[in-house]
Amino acid sequence: MTKKERYKQVIDYFSKHMPIAETELNYSNPYELLVAVILSAQCTDKRVNLITPALFERYPTANELAVASTEEVFEYIRSCTYPNNKSKHLVGMANMLINNFNNIVPDDLKQLQKLPGVGRKTANVIASVVYDKPAMAVDTHVFRVAARLGLTSNSKTPLDTEKQLVKYFPEELLPIAHHWLILHGRYVCIARNPKCKSCGLQELCQHFTNQNSTS
Repeated sequence: MTKKERYKQVIDYFSKHMPIAETELNYSNPYELLVAVILSAQCTDKRVNLITPALFERYPTANELAVASTEEVFEYIRSCTYPNNKSKHLVGMANMLINNFNNIVPDDLKQLQKLPGVGRKTANVIASVVYDKPAMAVDTHVFRVAARLGLTSNSKTPLDTEKQLVKYFPEELLPIAHHWLILHGRYVCIARNPKCKSCGLQELCQHFTNQNSTS
């Protein structure tokens, strides 16, 4: 099976079985999504969604967050991972958003990555979800699923994976393909004991083939 054929089968499968695929983070505007994605680093979306209602009520816009103390923000996000760093990032992000970007979340990857707490993955999420740009955010789920399905070869870093996925997925499908891989990795192709028996991608999955050939 060629790489193009493999991608076509993956696209056909998800188009049929997951025609709607969206972020599971709760938000109502670009500022809220930016906050939520910063919080989601090495933390579950479920946990973030428990934190953000009170956080957004207290800091509904960047204006309120920018003048908050990191100690106060910490109290709202203390149940997520790395709350000390993230509280500093959130306050710093809000200040830069106001002072450097006229309180508008930028759509450019390089500009987004200037914001505290925003790396390439977060920038890609914002560009893709908010602005529907052809960006591919690679988290642990995407990295794992892409390798197991054989969509990537010898990828050592998230950037390697991103470049290969962007090369083979049609540009217009990149925003939804990002969510296909995340959701598949979150609920089916999980890190430990993947649910291979209930997966509809067995026939083309290299991980499944390798596991069976050695058992």
